[in-house]
Amino acid sequence: MKAKRIYWTVCAGVFAVGALAAATTPWLDYTFNLTNSLPGTLYVIHKGGEVKKGELIAYRWHGGATYPAGTTFIKRVAGVAGDTVKRAGSAFWVNDQYIGTAKPFSKAGVPLQPAQDGVIGAGEYFVSTPNPNSLDSRYALTGNVKQAEVIGRAYEIF
Repeated sequence: MKAKRIYWTVCAGVFAVGALAAATTPWLDYTFNLTNSLPGTLYVIHKGGEVKKGELIAYRWHGGATYPAGTTFIKRVAGVAGDTVKRAGSAFWVNDQYIGTAKPFSKAGVPLQPAQDGVIGAGEYFVSTPNPNSLDSRYALTGNVKQAEVIGRAYEIF
């Protein structure tokens, strides 16, 4: 019983410190991952942090499928301006790196159309995750993420 009380006290303390840091640090934010598209549960976001290929980014979802506008999404940057997205049927590559296959429907049954291929434009990112159910740039609904939608670089805490 004592160990349980210590556990919950530590959890409350970590939460309080995190909430205080979030409230007093304008360049950091925190978010929870509520899906299984990435393995982590809690992420810290460095607002306005420089974003490079291979890194995690947080961005504001424009709305659609089952997610409201403004929802924070976290994905890995698989392609940057000048990279080439190639599509063969429903399979996608960025340059020569296989990304995955676009599915015709989301897990919630929402019809999905694959994105177009081509060169990634200036100020845009092709984002993805290894999860086959990820709502990422393989789909026209998501498309390439615009720099204006990017909150910053994301880091998995746990």
